[in-house]
This record gives sequence, C-alpha cells and structure tokens, in this order.
Amino acid sequence: MTSYEDAGVNLDAADELIERIGWRVTSTWTEDVVGGFGGFAAGIQVPTGYKHPVLMMATDGVGTKAEIARQAGMLEGLGYDAVAMVADDLVAAGATPIALTDYIAMGLLDVDKAETLVESICDACNEADIAVLGGETAEHPGVMGKDEFDLSATALGIVELGEEINIEAVSPGDAIVGVLSPNLRSNGFSLVRAIAAKHLPLDADFPDTTTPTAQVLLQPSIIYAPAIVNLLARVKPHGLAHITGGGLPGNVLRILPEGTRAMIDRPAWEVPHVFDVLQRLGAVPVGEMFRTFNMGVGFVAVVAQDDVGTTLKAMESSEVDAVVIGEITEGTRGVELL
Repeated sequence: MTSYEDAGVNLDAADELIERIGWRVTSTWTEDVVGGFGGFAAGIQVPTGYKHPVLMMATDGVGTKAEIARQAGMLEGLGYDAVAMVADDLVAAGATPIALTDYIAMGLLDVDKAETLVESICDACNEADIAVLGGETAEHPGVMGKDEFDLSATALGIVELGEEINIEAVSPGDAIVGVLSPNLRSNGFSLVRAIAAKHLPLDADFPDTTTPTAQVLLQPSIIYAPAIVNLLARVKPHGLAHITGGGLPGNVLRILPEGTRAMIDRPAWEVPHVFDVLQRLGAVPVGEMFRTFNMGVGFVAVVAQDDVGTTLKAMESSEVDAVVIGEITEGTRGVELL
C-alpha cells in the first residue's frame, strides 16, 4: 500500500464533486454571505434589525431512512429531511434559520450520489431561505460498506434577545394547534425497516395504494420553519414543539411547565394511511406508535385562545394544514391522548 487511494480514498473524485456542486451551494447565498466557495469556511452577516441578536444552533441527521433510500436508489428527498430536522428545531425555540452546513459520510465516494444529496439539500434551503455555507463529504473505507452513507446537517438561527420562546408562558386554557404531516418524515425508521423487511417489499405497491412502497416511505419531510417564522410575525406562541423522535407525548412534554397537562384529542385529525399500515403489519401497540412516529402531526403551537384564529390563518397563508388538537389544563405535568 503506497498511496491514500490504495487505502480506499479517491481524492480526484472529491475534487470532481466540489466542481459539480459549487453552483448549487452558491445558489442559496445572499449578499449577507461572507467568503467564497471552496475555502476552509464561509460566514454570514447578522441580518439588519436586531439590537441584541442571539445565535442558536441545531444538529441532526436523517437516521436510518438513508438505508431505505440506499436500497431503493431514491436519494432525491433526503436533503429535505436533513434540513427539516435542524431548521424546525431552531424555529421551535423562536429562532429564524439563516445558514446551514452538511456532512455526508460514504464508504466509497460516489460523486453522482453525493451530488444528488447536495442538490436536494440546496433545493430545500432555497425554499426555506437558508444559506448553505459549506459542508464535508468524507470517505470511510473499511468502516462503512462501499455503497453505504450517512447524512446530517447543522443549522444556525437567530432571534432577538427576549423574543425566544419561553415555555413558562404555557398556561391552562391555552389551545394546542397541530401542524399536520402527511408522511413519516425521518423518525422511527429502525422500526419501519424491521416491519418492511418482513411485510413490505420496497418495489411492490404499498398496501391499498398503487404507489410503490419505497416512494411512500421516502416521501420528503415538510419543512415547517418558513410557516412558523410567518406565525411568529403575527402572534407570540406560548410554546412550540417539533414532533420528532418521541412523538407527541415526548415532544409536547418538553414545552410543559410544572402544573400543566396537555390534553390531546386523537380524533381531531386523520392519521395518515402509512401509519395504519405499519401498526397493523407490525402489530405495534397504539401507545408505541405515538411514542415512535408523528402520527400525522409534525409540529405543535401552543397559543392563547384569542390567537387561535390568527394562528390557523397564518398556517393557511403558508400553505400548510393545521387544526386545533387539544388544550392545556391544570394537573400533573404530562401529555394525555384522549
């Protein structure tokens, strides 16, 4: 063994990838970006209008949804999943996402696959007004299989000091508004993969549909951040929750102060078909389904009753569906599914 390439790392492929993705990355840039593409780092100026800006950061990945995408050869939507996971975490704290970096690890650098992933990330960031400042694509020969990969991202957000979401404002009588999700997003895929391996061939039609199973399972995440930023310009939510791993019980709990209880009315929204099929084929208890998946609610806003109408109109103007799914009451801190 006499070279890095002999050890399994192709530097020429890395250079080719940089040449291919440069214009896609810079397409997300505004005049606030400082630096150039291909350097060691790029920056972004604090947008005007902030007196005491607070910077917030979030990191997450797409999890084992990437494995189903690899098996099906369908990587095009994963960038939306990566962006949604971090941008929606930031906006749940009241911050506006403004910049992002990505990380792709591959057993063997496949330039076409890496380009597809970066293109998807850039498309998602363009829709969400987020600048892609850079990233890293790494080869891990001997550690990952040649066609295996992982995808994650880190996002930067900004909020005026004092305008962060303060969950102490959550109080009995507040309404719980659920922002709906038509699909799995990117949580719970270890369970999805276990069920699919036994009951759901990826190239067969998903039960009761004419859509291939892989396409149903890999539908990209909705990015809620633009809609929530729009909401924040209209009302002051008492609490915001991004419904990821842990589902409604685990994530709504995170925004409840002591002495408050979230009463969630399960019939208030229609659970998407994909969850019914997974529950039936996997014989998964209802409680486990709600702890693992979003079950059709990808984001939650807790608002004063007087702000419910404005909240629903804000969601409608952002072209996302939302309904009132419950209420905050006095009681032992917790989430109850009715």
